[in-house]
Amino acid sequence: MPYIWIDADACPKAIRDIVVRGAERTGYHAYFVANHALPLPKRHCLTMISVPGGADAADNVIIERAEQHDLVVTSDLPLADAVIAKGAQVMTSRGEALTTNNIKARLNMRDFMETLRASGEHTGGPSGMSAADVRDFANAFDKVLTHWRTSTA
Repeated sequence: MPYIWIDADACPKAIRDIVVRGAERTGYHAYFVANHALPLPKRHCLTMISVPGGADAADNVIIERAEQHDLVVTSDLPLADAVIAKGAQVMTSRGEALTTNNIKARLNMRDFMETLRASGEHTGGPSGMSAADVRDFANAFDKVLTHWRTSTA
């Protein structure tokens, strides 16, 4: 049975709530990994893994534990790249699938933008989460859960 791994340090509450409801509804286990405890309902299908603070501590736990066919929810591109290499599925908090077909280009763009910022260029950041972003995540997440249920039935 596949697992859901959430890079919870930067996961918006609305997305966390969708994952909680999906895990409760389907029984798929969701692991929330962060360097601080998050309030989660006490359910057998939900686990909070608190890691010590430090660069990439949560990412390293997810990389170590995620397996082929698991779903990782993250917008962290190096983390996404590492778990994609292990065969896991990756979805951003906006519902975008990161795959072997697009992760390298996304990493290259990230590196390019970091170079611009290091040279003093103001590049801005991502826009805030909109209702459409939350809806897109919910729809994409539900498709993954539905696929899992139908492929194991």
